[in-house]
Amino acid sequence: MSNNFLLTFYHHDFFLHYAYLRKSTGSDWFKGTFHAHRGLEVLIVHEGNGKLIVDQKSYELTPGTLCVFQPYQLHFLQAEMSEETPFVRSIIQFEPLMYEAYFEKWPSLFAFYKRLLTSKLPSPCLYNLDEADQFHSVFQIWENRKRTNEEEFSLFLVAFFYQLKSVWERYQNQVELSAVRTPSQIERILAWLEARYTEPLSLNNMANELHLSPYLISHRFKEWVGMTLSEYLNERRLQESVKLLTTTNHTVAQIGEIIGLENCSYFCKIFKKKFGLSPHQYRKKWLQLFESTQKSSQ
Repeated sequence: MSNNFLLTFYHHDFFLHYAYLRKSTGSDWFKGTFHAHRGLEVLIVHEGNGKLIVDQKSYELTPGTLCVFQPYQLHFLQAEMSEETPFVRSIIQFEPLMYEAYFEKWPSLFAFYKRLLTSKLPSPCLYNLDEADQFHSVFQIWENRKRTNEEEFSLFLVAFFYQLKSVWERYQNQVELSAVRTPSQIERILAWLEARYTEPLSLNNMANELHLSPYLISHRFKEWVGMTLSEYLNERRLQESVKLLTTTNHTVAQIGEIIGLENCSYFCKIFKKKFGLSPHQYRKKWLQLFESTQKSSQ
């Protein structure tokens, strides 16, 4: 595989983020933090190694790994990289609402697309993809096309998912037959937090239930995840709030109570700090997008 080809593309109007063979050596990429996206994301690792946490489980990233992150799915990704051992990956991230109509024309492909989007996947990762299965041909064809309108983006996504469906069906046995293993300490901590993130944090209760010392929990968590327990809880709560803002009619105050941030002013403050918009503004933008998409599909 050639390392001299790099393409990064983001188009806000069409809610598509796309990068092919993006290369990082340490100075130009984040050290790793929990985050989530409103859209669906597919990551393909071509070179390098790293670690991933999704749904309170940890996974190794190696060359030939493909990962799928569903909308609002909180995940942590950290790569091991240097000038000698770069981390090279390709990424597709898009807003499903904008493109779903294009998949409906092919029932089998649409069913696969919906499965990736909404179903509980056995694992977010496929491993050991052959070079031929790493989507180079689809990306390179896309690079040679005009990328100026929604139709072109849609054709690219359909072609990409057509190949992804074939790859997923051939490699899925490795996921379904993967061995059950004992959860690590960090996975146990994350599972505990996931079950109680809407409640006030009690480090002593966590330590007692997990049979770990409070010191070990707080220091190991910060060391592994790159943020404190409180920072992680706020991140988790905010991601849940986005989901509730876009899928329910609950008021902002009600959503704050549901996620464990009963002080509405504080909830709005940290929400705006993270997303650049207040919860009200975020919901308004989402509704405008939804309405415009509905009109364009009629």
